[in-house]
Amino acid sequence: MSLGRFPAIRPRRNRYDAWTRRLVAEHRLSIDDLIWPVFIAEGTNRLTDVAAMPGVQRATLDRLVAHVGQAAELGIPAVALFPATPAELKDAEGSESGNPDNLICRAARLLKQAFPQLGLIGDVALDPYTDHGHDGVIRNGYVANDETLAVLTRQAVIQAEAGIDVIAPSDMMDGRVGAIRAALDDAGLIHTRVMSYAAKYASAFYGPFREAVGSARALTGDKKTYQMDPANSDEALREVALDLGEGADMVMVKPGLPYLDIIRRVHERFGVPTFAYQVSGEYAMIMAAVQNGWLDHDAAMLESLMAFKRAGAAGVLSYFAPAAARLLRGG
Repeated sequence: MSLGRFPAIRPRRNRYDAWTRRLVAEHRLSIDDLIWPVFIAEGTNRLTDVAAMPGVQRATLDRLVAHVGQAAELGIPAVALFPATPAELKDAEGSESGNPDNLICRAARLLKQAFPQLGLIGDVALDPYTDHGHDGVIRNGYVANDETLAVLTRQAVIQAEAGIDVIAPSDMMDGRVGAIRAALDDAGLIHTRVMSYAAKYASAFYGPFREAVGSARALTGDKKTYQMDPANSDEALREVALDLGEGADMVMVKPGLPYLDIIRRVHERFGVPTFAYQVSGEYAMIMAAVQNGWLDHDAAMLESLMAFKRAGAAGVLSYFAPAAARLLRGG
C-alpha cells in the first residue's frame, strides 16, 4: 500500500504542536501502570539509604506506614514488599520464610490495616532468608527444585493469610506456580492472585537489589542453574506458557529495558497481563547519569517507563514510581 510521498505527505505536521501530539499519541503512561518496590527492615525509627540506589530507602515497620503513605496518596495501585532479613535469622533452609510473624507478614498486616485499598504484592523466594543467598535449598551443591517447592508453598500461604493480595514467586523453580496455586486454594485463599516471575534472567543488573536486601555478600556462586540464560528468547515463551497453564494470573519479565523484545513477544503471543520489572541496576544507571549531569532525571525516567508501555507491558515495577506519579499527576 502506497502512503504517498513528500511534499504532499509531511509526518511532521502531526508533531507541530503539543495538543496534536497528545491527540495522536499511540501509548499512554499513567499512575495506574505503576507498582512501587519497597524495602523493609527490622529495627526502629530508621529510613536507611541504599547506597547503590540514590533516593531508595529501607524502612523499619514503625516508619513504614508514613513511607508507603506517599504511594497511597499518589494513587499508585500497589506496592511490592521485599524484606531485609537480619543475618541471625538466616539459615541454609530459609526457615524464617515460613514464620507467620516474619518481617514481610508483619508489614503486610500493618499496611493492610492502614491502607485497605492498596494492593500488596509479596515476593516469594528464599534468597532473603538463606545464609547462602540462593532462592532454594541446596542439596549436594545443587539448588534442589522439589524440596524447595514445599518451602515456597508454606511461604506463599502465610503471606496471603497476613494480607498479601498477590503472591509473586521470583525463584524460577520448575512447577512452583502450580504448587503455590494448589496450596492457596487448599487454604481457601481462592482470591489471592499469582504474578509469576515467568521469564527471570540470570542478569548482571541485580547487584544493587542484593545490597538492599542483604543477600549480596551471602551469595555463593551464581544462579544460572535456575534463572534464564540472557541468550534465550524462545525459552521465555515456554516458561510463560507453563506458568499460565499452572494457574498464574499475571506474568512478569525481569529485567526490563534490556528485555523489551521478550515483553513484546510475551504480550503478542499470550495476550495476558504482562508486567516488567525495571530492576535496581537499570535504576542505578539512570540515577548515576543524572547525578553526573549527563541525563535529565524527569525526561529519562518517563521515557524509560514509556518504553515498557510501548513494548506491551500492562504495568511496571519501578523504584521511580513515586517520582513518576508526582509528575503524571502534575505536581
